[in-house]
Amino acid sequence: MLVIPVLDLKGGVVVHATGGDRARYAPINTPLAPGSADPVAICAGLLGVYPFMKMYVADLDAIAGGVPNREAISATSSALPDIELWVDDGRPPSAAHAALPARRLRYVIGSETLGAMSGLFDAMPLGSPPAAARPGILSLDFRGDDFLGPPDLLARPNLWPETVIVMTLGRVGSGAGPDFERLSGIIARADGRQVIAAGGVRNVADLEALAAIGVAGALVATALHSGQIKAGDLERVAGL
Repeated sequence: MLVIPVLDLKGGVVVHATGGDRARYAPINTPLAPGSADPVAICAGLLGVYPFMKMYVADLDAIAGGVPNREAISATSSALPDIELWVDDGRPPSAAHAALPARRLRYVIGSETLGAMSGLFDAMPLGSPPAAARPGILSLDFRGDDFLGPPDLLARPNLWPETVIVMTLGRVGSGAGPDFERLSGIIARADGRQVIAAGGVRNVADLEALAAIGVAGALVATALHSGQIKAGDLERVAGL
C-alpha cells in the first residue's frame, strides 16, 4: 500500500491543513523540521521517517485563483530528483503539464476546479480517447455530502484515468477517520483503477482497514507529523 505525504503550499510555505477551511491554514509547526515551514526542509524531515518515493503537493494559492507557488514547487522538485511529485495547482492539464519542470512530476486535476473545464470530459465520448490522453491523476473532491465538480463526472467512471484520488475535504487534518463508505462506493465503480484515499487517516489501523477494502494508497499529513504513524507502521503496510 502506498502512503503518500502531503505538502499543502500557501504563500511559499507548507501549511497545516485542517477541515478544508483553507483561509485559516497557518504555517506548519512540526517536529520533523523544527522552526521551518520550508517545503524542502519538510520533505527532508519526512524522508528521515521513511524513504517515500512519492509526495503530493497542493498549491492552495493557485487552486484559489491566486499566484501559483511555482518557485517553491520547482525548488522542491530540484532538491528531490528521485521523488515523484503529484502536483495539484488547479490548472487545466495542458497548462499544468507545460508549466512544470521536466522531472519526476505528475499533475493532478481536482474536480472542484473543473467547473469551467467540464468540456474536457464532455468532449470524451464513451470509450475514447485512450487513457493516456486523459489527466494523469483525477481527484474526486467532496465537501460533506456534496461532490465538487461536474455532476456527470461521477456518472462516467469510464472517463476516469488509471489513478483516482477520493478527497473528503472536511476530514483533512480532522482525526475523524477515512470515509470508508464513500471509498467503498468509488472502488465498486472504478473497474480496477488505483483508488487513493485522502482525508482523515489517523493511524496504522486506518491504513490496514483501507487496504482491506481495496484502497491502493492514502494521502497522509497530520498523522506523520504528530508521530501517530511511525516508520515501523509504514514498513508494516508497505506490503499490503
